[in-house]
Amino acid sequence: MDCWWSAWLLLVSLLSTLLLTGGVELTFELADNAKECFYQEIEKNVSSTLEFQVVTGGQYDVDVTLEAPNKEIIYSQVKTQFDSHVFIPTMSGVYKACFSNEFSTYSHKLVYMDFQVGDEMPLPGLGEHVTVMTQMESSAQEVHKNLISILDYQTHHRLREAQGRKRAEELNERVLWWSVMETVCILFISVGQVFILKNFFTDRSPQSY
Repeated sequence: MDCWWSAWLLLVSLLSTLLLTGGVELTFELADNAKECFYQEIEKNVSSTLEFQVVTGGQYDVDVTLEAPNKEIIYSQVKTQFDSHVFIPTMSGVYKACFSNEFSTYSHKLVYMDFQVGDEMPLPGLGEHVTVMTQMESSAQEVHKNLISILDYQTHHRLREAQGRKRAEELNERVLWWSVMETVCILFISVGQVFILKNFFTDRSPQSY
């Protein structure tokens, strides 16, 4: 019975983490000379967080702006690889986060964005709890918080792993082409040396007068 109850609490905690969290989290491709904007409706005085990271592409940098409903720029970064900005809106409305790669003429970028609105939702039944929580409820709440932290850590580890893998692939490609060029040069020099040495030992017919 205890095992079943623990499994049920873990399932509820995971589902509430995945389904009840406000905002948006995604990874998208940003083409060269392109600009992508995302919109999020936020209520006044609700703490929000905009986090981003360039996973692959070029010099791993983008231009980022966060615009309020009244067109005021409340956050701006130029050619930045990653950052996290926490803000409390002073008005309700639709906020716009834009990512620009317009300064690049050939490099595509892969960008991760997490636009979180408000705090994480508590477990069902615990948010409006007015009495002291039982030991089981406290344990469930602690498991819920730990799962949220685990998901966040996993996301950042996956981003770093993807970035490292991409850099390793680029380095491997450069080493491959450098090796091919060296091989071609060695073969060319070897064939040239053979022809030169062969010309030294070739019998020449005497000239007739």
